[in-house]
Amino acid sequence: MPTPIKMPALSPTMEEGTLARWLVKEGDTVRSGDIMAEIETDKATMEFEAVDEGTIVSIAVPEGTEGVKVGTIIATLAGEDEDQAAAKAAAPAIPAPAPEDAAEPQYSSAPTSAPAATLAPAPRAPASISSDDRIVASPLAKRLAAKQGIDLGTVKGSGPGGRIVKADLENAPAEASASKPAATPVPSAPSSSGAIPDFGIPHEDEKLGNVRKTIARRLTEAKQTIPHIYLTVDVQLDALLKLRADLNAALEPQGIKLSVNDLLIKALAKALMQVPSCNVAFAGDRLRKYGRADISVAVAAPSGLITPIIVDAGAKSVSAISTEMKELAGKARDGKLQPHEYQGGTASLSNLGMFGIKQFDAVINPPQAMILAVGAGEKRPAVIDGALSVATMMCATGSFDHRAIDGADGAQLMQAFQHLVENPLGLVA
Repeated sequence: MPTPIKMPALSPTMEEGTLARWLVKEGDTVRSGDIMAEIETDKATMEFEAVDEGTIVSIAVPEGTEGVKVGTIIATLAGEDEDQAAAKAAAPAIPAPAPEDAAEPQYSSAPTSAPAATLAPAPRAPASISSDDRIVASPLAKRLAAKQGIDLGTVKGSGPGGRIVKADLENAPAEASASKPAATPVPSAPSSSGAIPDFGIPHEDEKLGNVRKTIARRLTEAKQTIPHIYLTVDVQLDALLKLRADLNAALEPQGIKLSVNDLLIKALAKALMQVPSCNVAFAGDRLRKYGRADISVAVAAPSGLITPIIVDAGAKSVSAISTEMKELAGKARDGKLQPHEYQGGTASLSNLGMFGIKQFDAVINPPQAMILAVGAGEKRPAVIDGALSVATMMCATGSFDHRAIDGADGAQLMQAFQHLVENPLGLVA
């Protein structure tokens, strides 16, 4: 009996995904553990491995297909002793897309409940008129027709069943567009659906991937539902930079090179353990208090921002944090992170110092209750031991969920972080 290969749930929250790329084709033999496809979830692009052995006899979902529900049959596998021709015949077929409008669902231009008497008669009966006198056109064709003032009743469709598609409007005769004056576009505010006027400005629209859509949705929800409070401190970096240089000299034979960010991850984790009232999450009528500090670190990946996690960062050495962070950042940029490597975390760290950014306010990553934003270290005038001097200073801003963390608790966390960075031997003790 042929084995159906179904769209997997690659994360606990995944309901659908994009079948980004097939790495096998019909007729290929696969073994357990072979990579068959790359699937884009709401977090990352992940590899999908074969579980059974056999021959791919049918691919039911072509690569590039979006919104594939978990559990949908995407391919069929025949075992070694099975009749491949029979297995292929029993497999689901790839649906044939309509020209120019493959991704558009097929809807008629009038609701099915509308009586026939309310429909205006067309001047002629092209193939795009169905048996019940409704115009059948893709949503894209309807939008273009409305924008260009084209009467769809005068256009002959070339799609399946006479359906009007985009190409038919491009070939429409001049009198078709002259039958109705084009409406003057009225500027409107951008909407969440992305329907914004172009104002005649040359532009190119790029379709959002699942990751970018998720980022947009989560950050919008975070700013709308979480009351942010921002607390900023200036931190002197000279002692931390000296310790980093000394540690790198000692770790050079092991091929380990610490970054400032590695030490800041450790400092935030230890500060959270010192001020546990900030290592929490708001959960409606409950406050979740965490027993360890898992730090989510913002990494810029080609598909968008993602936050791999250093688990129990407060208990790890800075060299272990450095090694783990390099591995996670590489996997994040390649889209190879596994769900357990980016889901969770008790607080986040975002560092834009490498871009010369002095200070910024970061958006909280729910369900976490705080995120620390750090800027670039720079030489500034500073008063040290009562005397004016020059020191390397860094601006750090904590964003706190005011439902879970009071201002005084947030201030204590920022003070603890500042003290650990300015007295960095506590990071290696």
